[in-house]
Amino acid sequence: MRITTNQILRNYKSNLATSLTNLDSARVKVMTGRKFTATAEDPASALRASVLERKYARNDDYLSLVKDVQSFQDSQEDAAMQINTIAKQLSKQYGLEALNGTNGSLDTRETYADAWRGSQESILLSLNASYEGKYVFAGSDGQKAPFKLGKDNTGKQALFYRNVDVTTGFLYDEKGNLVNNDPADSEARLKKLSEDSVFVDLGFGLNINDDFTIDSSSAFNTSLPGINMVGFGKFDANADGIEDPKNMILLMGQIADELEKPDFDYERYRELVDKFDEGRNNVLEVVTTLGTQTEFLTTTRDRLETNEISLATQIDNVVNVDMAEAIMNFSWAQYAYNASLKVGNNILTPSFIDFMR
Repeated sequence: MRITTNQILRNYKSNLATSLTNLDSARVKVMTGRKFTATAEDPASALRASVLERKYARNDDYLSLVKDVQSFQDSQEDAAMQINTIAKQLSKQYGLEALNGTNGSLDTRETYADAWRGSQESILLSLNASYEGKYVFAGSDGQKAPFKLGKDNTGKQALFYRNVDVTTGFLYDEKGNLVNNDPADSEARLKKLSEDSVFVDLGFGLNINDDFTIDSSSAFNTSLPGINMVGFGKFDANADGIEDPKNMILLMGQIADELEKPDFDYERYRELVDKFDEGRNNVLEVVTTLGTQTEFLTTTRDRLETNEISLATQIDNVVNVDMAEAIMNFSWAQYAYNASLKVGNNILTPSFIDFMR
């Protein structure tokens, strides 16, 4: 078969172009650290990388949200612990001392009364604690301070949670004017406030029920209505027909009032302190629940951080090159290209024409 000079030149140029292309590809991989820079270079790996990167971004969002929720719940737990500490001191120290015979003097009782009223204000401040501008015990309405101590429509001391009297369930406006005192609405209103929820998706597969509510098992509830901790509603009437509030703040005020009476009623004082202790048990339950949720969030955070490392490793294996191998391939491609150029100098061999005279 006869091989012409033009065939040799065409083959040489084609092979030289291929060598140059390989050199450029190797150079790009070294400079970018990626196995491919366009989907067309490796469609399968590009698709795999796209899926992994979406998973990584979603996991990173969940991880950031878990950290925020942890900080928010830490604020809830700190405030709940403060309330528990104050309530324990009142019950074990001031309550027991007053019950153990130190109540003979009105001046002494007034000292205890001042302690109860001062602690009443301290607990109220803890109930209105906030985190990054959001009140931690306000349920779904975290932009306004949830608790306010004032007077109801009869002039008695009342505690309002989001403008609702926590004892009667009556609704008031921002200025303290009575809006709705229908007993049929009051109980439902308090129940609704106590069940107020704020769900966040932490990567457990958020599900929506047929009635368009969120499946509580598929999301995390960050809401902790303060009335669930300090109580709401009324106790059943006692022997004298008195219906005491089931709220620690209001009970503290009644205990202080009882201590300040000249005709101190020991049995009535003891009854109020016992009811206050029942409320303190609710605080302990809340603190325990928050501790359990904190452990859950810590476990969730650890899982997400493990997922982050795993996904990052998978993305690295699919997208990024082994730099040592890439440099070696680049050196080989450069050597091959230089060799191709040197071959070009000798590609035109002597012909019959070179020997003609």
